[in-house]
Amino acid sequence: MGFVGPNGAGKTTTLRILAGIFPPSGGRASLGGVDLVRDPVGAKRRLGFVPDTPELFAHLTVAEHLELAGRLHGVEDRDARAERLLRELEIDDRRDHLPDSLSRGMRQKVAIAWAFLHAPDVLLLDEPLSGLDPIGIRTAKAAIRARADAGSAVIISSHQLELVEAMCDSILIIARGRALARAPIRELKDRVREDATLEDVFFQVTGGAGPESAPSEPPSELPSDPDAP
Repeated sequence: MGFVGPNGAGKTTTLRILAGIFPPSGGRASLGGVDLVRDPVGAKRRLGFVPDTPELFAHLTVAEHLELAGRLHGVEDRDARAERLLRELEIDDRRDHLPDSLSRGMRQKVAIAWAFLHAPDVLLLDEPLSGLDPIGIRTAKAAIRARADAGSAVIISSHQLELVEAMCDSILIIARGRALARAPIRELKDRVREDATLEDVFFQVTGGAGPESAPSEPPSELPSDPDAP
């Protein structure tokens, strides 16, 4: 699912609540049916999270990051999984490098590998392709899609609407912390016009402006679909 909205809409805050970083101020948040407030550790066991600005441990190599991730999650075959991820994300030649010697894109790949290592049920990805070159984008997109195809619930937050349109099956559009539309992307596009792009949908739903002027309710021609994935 793509998760989009104007700047200040509440996307990163929502993801950080679901990741257990911020406590919810109201309502209920759960991962895989596990309540984040009642059982935060149990919920986080099901989660892989890539924040918008990943922070790595300065004194751990790439391989040591994955070793730590495996130990924290109790992954018995962590060495084999780490090797596969290093190859899949094309960072096996950086295994002994420290973060300061890595490019922004390489550090992003390490964060993705960390999130993938324990094969989580839920993946929350906040601008996951930021800093990647075209080759890295293709590699990461394939890796993310593979996890979705294998059964993980994947939520991708990004301002790159073409990326969301290419990778996601459904979309949630928010503004001012409220859901404006949630449905399969193809369905929303068809409601606008036959040849509509996701950008067309986004501007119609949000009013084409920032969070201050975005509509507080879903437009009548693009209703939210509570049964959409």
